Parts: sequence; C-alpha cells; structure tokens
Amino acid sequence: QVWLVESGGGLVQAGGSLRLSCAASGRTFSNYGVGWFRQAPGKEREFVAAISWSGGRTRYADSVKGRFTISRDNAKNTAYLQMNSLKPEDTAVYYCAAQFRPTTQPMGTMVDEYSYWGQGTQVTVSS
Repeated sequence: QVWLVESGGGLVQAGGSLRLSCAASGRTFSNYGVGWFRQAPGKEREFVAAISWSGGRTRYADSVKGRFTISRDNAKNTAYLQMNSLKPEDTAVYYCAAQFRPTTQPMGTMVDEYSYWGQGTQVTVSS
C-alpha cells in the first residue's frame, strides 16, 4: 500500500506559477512511477505528466508540454509538478497517482494504469 498526499494548490492569476507536491508513505517510493492527473468540473480525469521510478523518463500531455515540469526526490519520498504560465483552462483538481514499476518502461497515461491515488488539490487560475 502507498499513501499519497498532494499539497500546493491554490488560486493564481493567469501567467502565474504553482508547485504541487505529492508526499508518499508506505512502500518503497523509489519502486513506483508517479503520474499527475487533473479533473475539471463536468470533465473526465485526464493525464498531465508522469515520471519513472528513477526520474530518468518523463512524459507530458501536449496541453502542458513546455509549461509544466514533473520531478521527484526519492530521498524525500516526494514528487513535484512545477506549473508555469498557467492558463484558466488549467483550473482543475490535481491528483497524483503511483504504480509499482521499478523498470525502465515509461509510465502510462491512463487512469486505470495507476493503483494508488491521493485526494487531490484544487488549482484555480483566474483570467
């Protein structure tokens, strides 16, 4: 079992930045890949970014590429999502997720590829 707690959300103006954190506890965090997803009201949960267990492989949704950066610090059992140049359409609840994958395979982009989820943190971008 892995427990995940997100933090760092809030209200920001368009063009601003936020850094989300995902603190993990339970199993060995470095054996797990991590994904960030988001869900806006009335919409399905969508992939944002993912990072492999070592941090060596990352992938991003086209909508955030060049603006968001995913990273992790295994010594701190924490993953991060740095969000720059935020847009109103980035407004959503952001969730981190983890899946056991101590391999070089890239992490998935689908919700059902992840076994463990946090409760989410709200990000609101005003225009």
